[in-house]
Amino acid sequence: MPNGKQDKTIEAVQAQIRAMGAEMFEVGLYKQDATEPQPVMLPRVWDSDSLMRSIGWLRHENREGRNIYIRPKGEHNLSLVDDLKAPAIAAMRRSGFRPAIVVETSPGNFQAWLKHPEPLDKEMGTAAARALAEKFGGDHGAADWRHYGRLAGFTNRKEKYRDAVTGLYPFVRLIEADGNVYPEAGNFLSRVRADLEEQHLIGERRRVELAAAIRDRNGRNGRLKSIDEFRSDTRYGGDGTRIDLAYAVYALSHGVSADEVEAAIRTRDLSHKGTEKRQADYVERTIKKALAATERGYER
Repeated sequence: MPNGKQDKTIEAVQAQIRAMGAEMFEVGLYKQDATEPQPVMLPRVWDSDSLMRSIGWLRHENREGRNIYIRPKGEHNLSLVDDLKAPAIAAMRRSGFRPAIVVETSPGNFQAWLKHPEPLDKEMGTAAARALAEKFGGDHGAADWRHYGRLAGFTNRKEKYRDAVTGLYPFVRLIEADGNVYPEAGNFLSRVRADLEEQHLIGERRRVELAAAIRDRNGRNGRLKSIDEFRSDTRYGGDGTRIDLAYAVYALSHGVSADEVEAAIRTRDLSHKGTEKRQADYVERTIKKALAATERGYER
């Protein structure tokens, strides 16, 4: 029969996942100092019933040093705002951004989940999370569409929170979990969508201008090979990543600017790389590798 602490854990978990409202959850059991053959992260995908049946195992793993995290599986209608203090939570409530869930992750530190009226795609979900972190002073590093939050009812096993006298770790506490959509959702999401559309327009305009600059450069300095010629070169076997790097090395070594190389790379669809941020990171890494190659005197 469950003891008092187990009852409280069951109640906290049940209330949190009910308020989150997802059909499926990803649960992550994280232990930074795990040693081989143990993995640092133990991932699980469960529905609500399976998660509730697994509480005993989660408690065991928590006692063994693993932190217990949760997020909805796939695209969803929640945004996590991490690393908040009590005044920030109060400001959210006053300004129409009442969280659906508030979790105290350690004494005086909170995470808030805000519920949107509909699921957001990855780009929109990340944009909303970043805007909320900016507005309420949350952790920007945790602001994306699929960041894990802590699951209430278990202990926070970070060493810095362990009581030096008792040796105990603080419990992650569920402060509130009404599961409601925040009142300002409509206005807020409209602003986020407008900002995203503006960013897309600016990016497209920039790519067009840079493509024109490349054409002008070719006209002034003699024709350089285009990225399309690299794409049709059978030596690369249609491998877009190899083609992008080969072109970048060639173009940079012939005096083409990094911005112009970026514009050329982006003339192919990079959506398979993920969000706009992931696409930008990919292009940046490619150009850095190419710059390093040109500095070593290579040319493709």
